[in-house]
Amino acid sequence: MPDPVAVLAWRPFLDPIDLHDAWFWLLIPLALLIAIAYKAVRVPDIANFWRQTLLFSAQIILGIVGLFAAALVTLNVILPFWV
Repeated sequence: MPDPVAVLAWRPFLDPIDLHDAWFWLLIPLALLIAIAYKAVRVPDIANFWRQTLLFSAQIILGIVGLFAAALVTLNVILPFWV
C-alpha cells in the first residue's frame, strides 16, 4: 500500500504517471470525447448524433494510427538509407 503522505504529495504536472507503455489505450477515450464535443456543436440533426460521433471517433483513431505507421516506416525504413 502506498504511503498516504506520498499520495497527497503527488504533483500531476511535475510527477506525471508513467503510462508510456499504454498510451494507445488513452487514444480511444480521447478521440471519443473530442468527437462528442465537436459533434455536439456541429451536427444538424440530433437523431444522427451518436452515429456521427462514433464515425468521427473511428476516423480520428484511424488517422492517428495511420500517422504512427507513416512515421514508423519513415524513421525505420526510409531514413536509414539517407544517413
